[in-house]
Amino acid sequence: MKKAALLCFNLMLAFSLWACGSDIVANDETSAQTPLALENTEAPESTEVSVSASPSEEETVDSGDSGEQAGSASSVVYFTSDISPEGLMAVYEALAWEPTGKVAVKLSTGEPPASNYLDPELIKDLVQSVDGTIVECNTAYGGSRTETAMHRQVAEDHGFTAIADVDILDADGSMELPVEGGTRLDSNLVGSHFADYDSYIVLSHFKGHAMAGFGGAIKNISIGLGSKEGKCLIHTSGQDNTSPWGGDQTGFTESMAEAGKSVSDYLDNGERIVYVSVLNNISIDCDCDGNPAKPDIHDIGIVASLDSVAVDQACIDLAFAAEGSEALQARVNDRDGLHTLEHAEEIGLGNRSYNLIDINE
Repeated sequence: MKKAALLCFNLMLAFSLWACGSDIVANDETSAQTPLALENTEAPESTEVSVSASPSEEETVDSGDSGEQAGSASSVVYFTSDISPEGLMAVYEALAWEPTGKVAVKLSTGEPPASNYLDPELIKDLVQSVDGTIVECNTAYGGSRTETAMHRQVAEDHGFTAIADVDILDADGSMELPVEGGTRLDSNLVGSHFADYDSYIVLSHFKGHAMAGFGGAIKNISIGLGSKEGKCLIHTSGQDNTSPWGGDQTGFTESMAEAGKSVSDYLDNGERIVYVSVLNNISIDCDCDGNPAKPDIHDIGIVASLDSVAVDQACIDLAFAAEGSEALQARVNDRDGLHTLEHAEEIGLGNRSYNLIDINE
């Protein structure tokens, strides 16, 4: 059985990396919108939230089965339905967080030719308001962003170099971050330029993902900040830094959580990093897929938090409650994507319980 399960995982990984790296494979529109597993498409019941109109009206709530953090306060997640440069600035400013020193803005530059990456015009004002440098790492699979020169060209083609400087963090190799409290990884390898920045704003486009189930803040700071070697370590639960083959799904999701914690720990236990996620054009496929399935969910809003776990859980809850979310729910459940959040909370990266504050009310 173990051999069969491992073979199944490797076949799934092969398809994921091929799909993400290929720019010639077109999705069949009908099959792209067919749920992967219709037997479990209910929204998650693990987290209760309170919705407040202002910070003064916050209520602390407990999550149901979201881990053992008795007595811990829920995190705050700010929300706006205004998906515009002004809305993005407003929800970011609600955090009342001031970056220090040199500021990095982590995002996905998007795989050509047709991925759903964030529009540079949407994020321009925020990036320039903090004098930020857009940062990314090369991919560990084939495609247009696997080498630095190619990746810089994609960043230019997609409009990112027109709004800010762009730094490919692993252009000169890797640096090692220790992983504290993990069960899968002893260390995490990020791009060697990672330490050149004092503060990080993590801008994520929330969507599905062929391997992880969904992509959000935690994926952005784990796989996203991982060098090629680091990405391989995460995919193989620390077993191999040269190839992404041979891992198992549970190990992969837990390794993402542990890699994310190493990043947060390095940045003064999360004091120098914040998370802003945009929920629009939500496909079941990642922005690393150059030919993703047609989005089933369109504009929901933007969320922001000091807590990567809370912001991802809020995105899950908002997206699962939206019309047309059946395929996304099926993909997340089929890949056991929520286990990333479960493990992240277990190791102390953040809280799945949160207070959702609508800044427009």
